[in-house]
Amino acid sequence: MRKEFLDLRRQPIANKFLKEDEFKDEFFFDLKVVFDDETKLVSLKEFVKPELMFNEDYAYSTSMSYPMVKHFELTANMLKEEFNPETVLEIGSNDGPFIKNFGTEISICVEPCENFAKKTTDMGYRSYISFWDTDVSHGIKEIHGEMDLVYAANCICHIQNLDECFAAVKNILSENGVFVFEDPSLLRMLERGSYDQIYDEHSHIFSIMALDNILINNGLKIFRVDNLSVHGGSNRVYVSHLPVHTFLRFRPVEISVRENLQREYDFGIDNFQTYEIFSERVNKSKKDLVELLTKLKDEGKRVVSIGATSKSTTVFNYCGIDESLIECITDTTPDKQGLLAPGSHIPVVDRESVNLNDYDYAFLGAWNFKDVIANKEREFVENGGKFITHVPEVMVFS
Repeated sequence: MRKEFLDLRRQPIANKFLKEDEFKDEFFFDLKVVFDDETKLVSLKEFVKPELMFNEDYAYSTSMSYPMVKHFELTANMLKEEFNPETVLEIGSNDGPFIKNFGTEISICVEPCENFAKKTTDMGYRSYISFWDTDVSHGIKEIHGEMDLVYAANCICHIQNLDECFAAVKNILSENGVFVFEDPSLLRMLERGSYDQIYDEHSHIFSIMALDNILINNGLKIFRVDNLSVHGGSNRVYVSHLPVHTFLRFRPVEISVRENLQREYDFGIDNFQTYEIFSERVNKSKKDLVELLTKLKDEGKRVVSIGATSKSTTVFNYCGIDESLIECITDTTPDKQGLLAPGSHIPVVDRESVNLNDYDYAFLGAWNFKDVIANKEREFVENGGKFITHVPEVMVFS
């Protein structure tokens, strides 16, 4: 039974930055979140059609984030060293920061956004412009054979039909192959109160408990979990075939799986009351942030936001924040600059065109890069500027 526990109000497509003449056609949906008593899975109550989110206008370019590029380089090197795959498939390859660490002759990309698939194709990779499903899996297997490593980063949580997703992985994964994926951690979201992890693309927010249930039902098993700091707290999950045949090399389930399951159980991941408490915390965060920004406006203070993120789309639209409270958003992604933020319609500008010293406060839309931003913007702080964040609670710091 699915139970609703959070209503984040009317929300737009989180990465759909607009021109003013596109406002009349802007898509909105009700962003509500449910908990499934049986599977322990947390999901959106209403899914958005994938074609509305992932298309040639998709604006999030992973390669524009140096911390993420470095993360993927280190991840790829670790996977090569430990598993030595002869064939690699990446689901949701974006503009290639992970797959570029593998040879073009052994690698396949699957990416639904044509603008990004073209980039990996231009790099020499065989790229399929498609959503991930069983048809694509069978088609690739027929042409290229099975894959020793299937990898996905912040992508599996986008896929609405998880049974089909994992069936497609099982089909193409070689007998002793490894499926590795990274997605935001439900436990970390609940601990931090980071409700902005919830937006249209994130059809699900995963616990290890829920993943364990669903993967086993699809003939797969988790054998390792790494807890990561990226995206405000993620899990890297390592999966293999269930050893139903004697010729499969048995990968023992490592202690990290049991430890993660125990932490989730202790926190109450399987208890609906945990989600009701989280909802109350989210409501308080909204109230505190709106009160702070309104107070600063009344005092004549100027506020800018750093990072035109999907996270900030959720926050601004849930809290009713617009240009009257935050004057503009700075971002380093060219495809977002000169446009208006989804729903809130706050202008997005090139970071280099803005003198932060003209502002009194900077809201961190990319709070998960707080330390990187604070270090980069030392001059802003030295001149009296202060940062605002809402995670783990609304606060001002410098």
